[in-house]
Amino acid sequence: MAGICVTSTDMTASNDKPPSDVERIKTGSDYLRGTLVESLADSITGAIRADDTHISKFHGIYQQDDRDLRSERRKQKLEPAYSFMLRVRIPGGVVSTRQWLVLDDLATTHANDTLRITTRQAVQYHGVIKRRLKDTVARINSTLVDTLAACGDVNRNVMCTATPELTNSHAQALKTAQQISDHLTPRTTAYHEIWLDGKKIQGVSDKQGVSDKVEPIYGASYLPRKFKIAVAVPPQNDVDVFTNDLGFIAITANDDVVGYNVAVGGGMGMTHGDPETWPRTASIIGFCTPDQVLSVAEAVVTTQRDFGNRSERKYARLKYTIDRYGLEWFREQVQERAGITLSKERHYQFVANGDRYGWSPASENHWNLTLFVENGRVTDTAAKTLKTGVREIAETHRGEFRLTGNQNIVIANVAAADKQHIESLARRHGLMAANHHALGMASMACVGFPTCGLAMAESERYLPELLDRIHHQLEHHGLDDEAIVTRMTGCPNGCARPYVAEIGLVGKAPGRYNLYLGGSHAGDRINSLYRENIDEAQILSSLDKLFASYAQQKQHYSGFGDFVIDARIVEESRPHG
Repeated sequence: MAGICVTSTDMTASNDKPPSDVERIKTGSDYLRGTLVESLADSITGAIRADDTHISKFHGIYQQDDRDLRSERRKQKLEPAYSFMLRVRIPGGVVSTRQWLVLDDLATTHANDTLRITTRQAVQYHGVIKRRLKDTVARINSTLVDTLAACGDVNRNVMCTATPELTNSHAQALKTAQQISDHLTPRTTAYHEIWLDGKKIQGVSDKQGVSDKVEPIYGASYLPRKFKIAVAVPPQNDVDVFTNDLGFIAITANDDVVGYNVAVGGGMGMTHGDPETWPRTASIIGFCTPDQVLSVAEAVVTTQRDFGNRSERKYARLKYTIDRYGLEWFREQVQERAGITLSKERHYQFVANGDRYGWSPASENHWNLTLFVENGRVTDTAAKTLKTGVREIAETHRGEFRLTGNQNIVIANVAAADKQHIESLARRHGLMAANHHALGMASMACVGFPTCGLAMAESERYLPELLDRIHHQLEHHGLDDEAIVTRMTGCPNGCARPYVAEIGLVGKAPGRYNLYLGGSHAGDRINSLYRENIDEAQILSSLDKLFASYAQQKQHYSGFGDFVIDARIVEESRPHG
């Protein structure tokens, strides 16, 4: 299908059906302004206007309410307990200690006294009330990070391998991630006008061809759905590169990045009971050189912009566009739009998608210390004063922090002379990984109840206690050191990437989950449904039987996921399309 106009922003280009209501809202928002100023000024309600809840996402803000309180507030004829989740965009997950101290202070003064490391190396706040939103955003921006495009139908936080074995290659890959992020950041000035008291550029939105001037990549209607990009440096796949819409896999020689394999069409979300939705791992379409990365990224994004489904949002991710038109067609679109020919993919190997805890060498005379953060929640508890401990480390550490795709924190580039001091602070506050079992440290969970409006079941609050029970089973079978990749989400949207886990638990209803098995430690295989709509007792019973068999045969396998596939406990998932 050569010759397609690469500047088209016709939002009905790929569908006969009319655009969804969200498309109307985006197109009529005057490039993400909407009526947010008026919503924020309305002191009668703790909420913002309905249409603005869609536009606010592009600014990194989700309206939520406390679902634990809904029923009681309804009885009292009160509106829901509205607050906002606010996400900070941190490309590659690298944050200075100065930035961390500001983010930590905001958690105490403006949110619920916690930060949350996301599964995309960003930071989330929960419990921010409307009258504090503008000040929160402004203070975040004062640290030279922002919330723009942390959510919404645009490219979101660009991930990059956090703790690589190749120092120079990682620096190059991290630079690439930052360049992609900068290149694909929306150009509208709405963010600065609304949150930072910037001056509106008058008259631009009245001109013909405005979409090409205001948003040369996105156009007036932006993308059909969210878009995710990751840069991975083998042998570590801690970013789960194949779960992203677009992935760049670094190919190195002598600790130098010579180019990237380009993977497209990954995505975790699906809908219960809808066979036309599915999780998908990305497909490699070729190899590009470092100087071609931005052209390739833009070409992939604009192809999705022009051909993604704008009628049904649940079918709007890039994976469905590729499966609808075909991978070869998509490759041709990317090559034509980028003005290049992709080379044949190069050899690489991933060995793990988890984090390596404790100390590891960073460079000559410098070290990294990876701290386990249960489900990414940075808070103080009776058992572990994590928030206080990380803050005290930030006050003295002369390097930076790296947030990982597994929701953990790396105290990075610790000078050899400072290593003992940093470790003493970590031990004083209970932060060393030795305090946790291997199963827990290989786990992730989404937020779930009480704040996520999509949650069907518990996730973050429930997974730790369930893992303790599963760990007791593993101990019984002599498997207590097994770091089985286990992930839980409260709904099928898959924010914690459960569909590439060795054990995936996806919420169906309060107390009930679908059990998926068969992912790999390399993060390159979709698992399969094993049991549907089961409760805790059934989960534990199902796993106990499998652990008994695995214990007898584990010497033949590199992990539990490989065992369940090879033993045909589940069938290996096949690609769609």
